Amino acid sequence: MLNQFSRTELLYGREAMQRLADSRVAVFGIGGVGGYTVEALVRSGVGALDLIDDDQICLTNVNRQIIATTKTVGQYKVDVAFQRAKDISPECEIRTYKTFYLPETQDQFDFREYDYVVDAIDTVTGKLAIIENAKKAGVPVISSMGAGNKVNPAAFEVADIYETSICPLAKVIRHECRKRGIDSLKVVYSKEKAIRPVEDMAISCRNHCICPPEAARTCLQRRDIPGSTAFVPSVVGLIIAGEVINDLTGRNA
Repeated sequence: MLNQFSRTELLYGREAMQRLADSRVAVFGIGGVGGYTVEALVRSGVGALDLIDDDQICLTNVNRQIIATTKTVGQYKVDVAFQRAKDISPECEIRTYKTFYLPETQDQFDFREYDYVVDAIDTVTGKLAIIENAKKAGVPVISSMGAGNKVNPAAFEVADIYETSICPLAKVIRHECRKRGIDSLKVVYSKEKAIRPVEDMAISCRNHCICPPEAARTCLQRRDIPGSTAFVPSVVGLIIAGEVINDLTGRNA
């Protein structure tokens, strides 16, 4: 019987589509990267998702986040992503968490429930906690490295963390993984050197923060505010989704 996933089934077959329908994937971070990952996972027939992010949509997110429009500004990202996913696949089981994932909040999650984990957050301590917990649970995990301040979407590639170079975030994660005895980690990264953002106080969030007033965290609390585009984080998110789908269905075996 035809359904919204029939064109995907033409490529993967019925058995693979059933595996996707039976899978639960956790996506940590529903921003520029994670939002597109969720979009592709839902459109591919993944049957259950956990969406984790405590942030609200800001007007400055509209340039790159698939869930961000002028109508959704101020709404929680996980709430908007939930509704969008349900509009695509009403039968998808979705749990949302308005949580900023850090070692202090990690006890809210049992990684043994997941068939795959996506790390699309931008704090090192949080990323490492996700990676460690996934590894301890024996669950596949893929991690997004630095996508901000870059403009070449064709430069991104999938690699093991120990095969990465140039990317500053990958260097930090590589060092920390080695210290923790983590012997492998699938990542998406780019060797493109980051662009230094224009220093223009007229468009700087430092001087003109427009985060929703009730936001738990604002750009003023961030050490750096990177520039970004519509076409870099989206590509990273779609690459990640492709790896998840192909791993779950055995295409990458």
